[in-house]
Amino acid sequence: MTLGRREQLLDAAIEVVGTQGMHGLTHRTLDAAAGLPAGSASNHFRTRAALLDAVVERFAERERQNWEALAMRSAPRTPQQLARVLADFAVGATGAHRALTMARYAILVEAGVQPSLRAQLAATGAWVNTWATTWFRIAGSPDPERHAPAIMNHWTGIVLHQLAMPDPAFDPYPQIEAVVSAVVQAAPAMAPAEDTT
Repeated sequence: MTLGRREQLLDAAIEVVGTQGMHGLTHRTLDAAAGLPAGSASNHFRTRAALLDAVVERFAERERQNWEALAMRSAPRTPQQLARVLADFAVGATGAHRALTMARYAILVEAGVQPSLRAQLAATGAWVNTWATTWFRIAGSPDPERHAPAIMNHWTGIVLHQLAMPDPAFDPYPQIEAVVSAVVQAAPAMAPAEDTT
């Protein structure tokens, strides 16, 4: 699908944020990154605030698309399968989607000082949490509403560490599997009902 100029600019903006940080994002650097004539970014986004709002909206859309793609091809039914899905997603987040993930953390920091950005991030986060909770329930967690956030926060830490201190041999599966298996205990089988006849 061919992107429109607005989406082209916003994807370039995410790349800039993911490789240079928020300080690197200006209308001028965005025009250059997108390979568009000078003034293109300011024609679409008159102020930096408008640009940031649009970048967060586009980022949330792309992150949601990545989670949807993962969800469509994954149906983990055991703690080990769940750990594998999370490990594979961590590898993708720090590899093929590294710039998008770096942009995520930069945007989260920016949202800490610009509350107007939080609503879009919260909406995407709620959607991801719904998927994660469902996976944990199917994988056997007796308390997925508690277990999913705990393990996803651990996942976030693993990803952040790999982004900051890249390890060429990065394989998060053993660590994630150990944590998931320790936390997600299959609910005990229900005892058969007593025959009262």
